[in-house]
Amino acid sequence: MNKSTEPSFTSTTTDHVPNVSIAVIFHSNYGHTKRVAEAIVKGAHQQLPETQAKAVDVHDVDWDYLDQADLLVFGSAVYMGSVTAEFKTFMDETSKRWYHRKWEGKWAAAFANSGGLSGDKLAVLQQIALYAMQHGMNWIGLPLMPTGHEEHDLNRLSSFLGLMTQSLDGPPEETPGSGDIDTAIWFGDHLAKTIIKHQPAASKS
Repeated sequence: MNKSTEPSFTSTTTDHVPNVSIAVIFHSNYGHTKRVAEAIVKGAHQQLPETQAKAVDVHDVDWDYLDQADLLVFGSAVYMGSVTAEFKTFMDETSKRWYHRKWEGKWAAAFANSGGLSGDKLAVLQQIALYAMQHGMNWIGLPLMPTGHEEHDLNRLSSFLGLMTQSLDGPPEETPGSGDIDTAIWFGDHLAKTIIKHQPAASKS
C-alpha cells in the first residue's frame, strides 16, 4: 500500500515569533526555478512571518537582507552541468564578503532544477556546497526519504545533499510537477524549523 504523499507541516502559532530569517536566492530564465524558490519560501512561511522569508532574484539583490539573514538558500537552473552564468556572476560578486568573512557561521542550503531526470543536478549542488564552505557556512541537506518515483511523490529523485527538481518543456505553472513542488514546500518548512531550533539561546523567548 502506498503511503500518502501529502507533505506534513507544523505551523508556528505561538505569540513568540522566532528571531530568524531566510533568503532564497535564485536565477531563473523561464520561471521554473523561480517557482521552486517561491515554493521553498511558502514552506518557510509555515514557521515564519512573510517578512522573515523572502525569494531574492540575482538580478535584484537586496544585499542588506542577505547579510542579516540567518539562512541563505541558493538555487539555479542547470546549464551545461553548472549553475547559470548569471548565478555564477552573483557568486563572484560575493568575493568581498568572502574575504571579510561576512557570511561565516550562517546556514546554507541549495536546490537545482533541470529538464532531465539527472541533468547533472548533483554537480550544481556540489558546486554550491563548495561555495558555501568557502564562505564558512553550515550546510543543511534534504533529510527526506523518497515516497516513490512517480510525478506526485516526494523527493522522487532521491536527493539528500539538497533539493532536486525537474521541469519539462512547458509553462512554469505546470512544471515542475506536484511532487517536486510539494518537496520544495517540505524543504522550506524543514529549513525554517532547523534554524529556529538552533538559534542562539539568548534570542529565544
